Amino acid sequence: MAASAVRRTLAVWVTVASCLVVTILGAPGAARAHDTLPVSHDFFDGARAELRNPGGSLPGSNDWHCTPSAAHPNPVILVHGTGGNRQTNWATMVPALHNEGYCVFALTYGVRPGTTWPVSALGGLNDMRTSAVELQRFVARVRAATGSRQVDIVGHSEGTLMPAYWVKYLGGAHEVDKYISLAPYWKGQDSSACNGAAAFLDSVGAGGLWPYPECNQEQYGSAFMNQINAGGGPYVPGIAYTNVMTRHDGIVEPYTDGDVPGPRTTNIVLQDTCPADRSDHLSIVASPRSVAVVLNALDPAHPRPVPCVPVAPGLGG
Repeated sequence: MAASAVRRTLAVWVTVASCLVVTILGAPGAARAHDTLPVSHDFFDGARAELRNPGGSLPGSNDWHCTPSAAHPNPVILVHGTGGNRQTNWATMVPALHNEGYCVFALTYGVRPGTTWPVSALGGLNDMRTSAVELQRFVARVRAATGSRQVDIVGHSEGTLMPAYWVKYLGGAHEVDKYISLAPYWKGQDSSACNGAAAFLDSVGAGGLWPYPECNQEQYGSAFMNQINAGGGPYVPGIAYTNVMTRHDGIVEPYTDGDVPGPRTTNIVLQDTCPADRSDHLSIVASPRSVAVVLNALDPAHPRPVPCVPVAPGLGG
């Protein structure tokens, strides 16, 4: 079994482990939402938020009365990765985007049927085609509430891949303006660890927990990956794509599985402009550098410098 596949399987349980640690140590009090929110660069602050408000939304997100401004007319939809949810994945991006005046929305999708919290806090585990329907419905609700014709997508890991099914096959193509992917894997991944995990859990009488259907869909050459790349690639005309990758990902290996050229597509490797950035698969969504890259992709007419600062694995800065 490939080492990268083992790490990917273990990453699904990162949220659970972090929640348990915080439970033991004690969760801090909830932050009060206000016009300017504090921006954390600790990925695990999302898990702490989930403990304070199980199943809730981060301050600055999912305000169904938010009216997009003329400067930022598209609501931003945040799409979490495997094992994440609308809180655990986005402790950095939600306040950072909110503070810039965006209407920010985040969903939890792909929760295993019949589960209760804390297992129900793990999203992105179901068939990605089913999850794409959840995204479709969520975007329809956002557009109805905000009156917006289009949205911008910011996804992480599975959240970079699953929305492509909605875009290609469920009518999302005309509803997306910009599609920003953090740690994408358009070419697929080695999902062999799923079978190993299933065998182990079967041996201890917990086989019903695994495999989660999403995992084997990521396998190189799977039917799902072939659908995503049908027509010569994963992209749809008319959408501006930005792929953000790190050489130190540790889960998407090789990281170049996300480096796919295409029209209106920008591929960014964080270390190309800052060797001190050691973002891994988690800290790429908590890094101040990633925040700047995302803001530039959302508003290319008003670019800002992307600071070269050290970024540690696991955290963000």
